[in-house]
Amino acid sequence: MESPALPHHFVSLLQELFEVTSDQLLPSATFDSLDIDSLALMELLAAAEDEYGLVPSQAARDLTPASTMDEAAAALSDSMLGQ
Repeated sequence: MESPALPHHFVSLLQELFEVTSDQLLPSATFDSLDIDSLALMELLAAAEDEYGLVPSQAARDLTPASTMDEAAAALSDSMLGQ
């Protein structure tokens, strides 16, 4: 079941790119806990840019494997709002 704290578009991108399940996508889960490294994070930002036309905010570019799903969702939402 998708967490209500994570936006659908963010969950969809993660599932499409990294084959993670909704059960794994808890707001407190880190990218590292999902075996998503810094290079994969760059892929996520590029996919978000292609899919949604967003320009990643500084907060989105500062995400690390230790960042949580909640932090990443907020950073990507900031990127969408900043357009």
